[in-house]
Amino acid sequence: MRIALLEPYCAGSHAAWATEYAAASSHDVTLLTLPGRNWKWRMHGGAVTLASRLLEQNETPDLLLATDMLDLTTFLALTRGKLSCRCAIYFHENQLTYPWSPGDPDIPQQRDLHYPFINYVSALAADAVLFNSSYHMNSFLGALPGFLKRFPDATEATSVGRIAAKSRVLPLGMDLGKLDSYRPHGKARTASPLILWNHRWEYDKAPEEFFAALYQLADEGIEFRVAVLGESFGRAPAVFKEARLRLAGRVAQWGYLADFESYAKCLWEADILPVTSRQEFFGASVVQAAYCGCLPLLPDRLSYPEHVPQHAAERVLYREGEALVDRLRKLILEREEGGSLDSFVGRYDWKLMAPVYDRFFAELAAAPCGVVPRVNR
Repeated sequence: MRIALLEPYCAGSHAAWATEYAAASSHDVTLLTLPGRNWKWRMHGGAVTLASRLLEQNETPDLLLATDMLDLTTFLALTRGKLSCRCAIYFHENQLTYPWSPGDPDIPQQRDLHYPFINYVSALAADAVLFNSSYHMNSFLGALPGFLKRFPDATEATSVGRIAAKSRVLPLGMDLGKLDSYRPHGKARTASPLILWNHRWEYDKAPEEFFAALYQLADEGIEFRVAVLGESFGRAPAVFKEARLRLAGRVAQWGYLADFESYAKCLWEADILPVTSRQEFFGASVVQAAYCGCLPLLPDRLSYPEHVPQHAAERVLYREGEALVDRLRKLILEREEGGSLDSFVGRYDWKLMAPVYDRFFAELAAAPCGVVPRVNR
């Protein structure tokens, strides 16, 4: 089966997902992509460019697989003379429930409403609406009624039910196996545990809370080292500069590691991953660290509980109102052995997920109009 995968914002986890699925799939997956920059323009104009590229191809796909950064309605309108196949849209994130930067100039002018509207009508136009986590699906569907009420009339409230009926959870596939190449033969127990940050340096990850906990533990004289990884996109919160100075003597690594080998080795070395994010639809960086034996300390909300087996929930999840610093202090001082989540999160590896994707897409392409198969894992 021929699948055309449409990704107008091909960077980071979006790019990894697309290229890795194309490599792991038993189907013939062709990537139609644009560079991952200028995200607002990608949501406006990406459909026009990718439609032109598809029309130039000699072969016609059996299925379209778009991501949430594509205006699917515009794409389908521009290709209607050539395409008659089913289409699915995969939501890595969505613009309806993603927390916007407080400084974005589109917010006071209410231009920010247009981007979730693109997600909404794209979901309406797709034959199947796929989300990378249950939390993501439920939060998007739950927010739609309130979003539609912001418009003056003819808001089509019943459309939410139509979207829900064709929505499915298809977890993110990841190439976790490549981390095994850098697995140490034995993890040396050091006197100072290594605390890890491997997320983007952005406001929605709440770095202020993370570093506030480290400052307090440092003031108490508790021994630890810190590795602050992840990408910075030019406007990193000021706390990163402050933390680099205040934690200078404890820093084992500071800054993005573009070399995958260096990144993987740091994950295998790390001991604890305290997470403070305000937004997370899946959490690929958390899954990578957990696969490498780093114990995560996660908020009991967003997508995080889906990555934790029931027997580990009490140790790994902290609840609203519970002080992160108290839980982190306890983990550092006790240094209990075991508790790794590697076998649980290993289910996201493409060796297991690619057949799930392939089977679902084959069934969708063959199903009668209006029928959406289940995701069988």
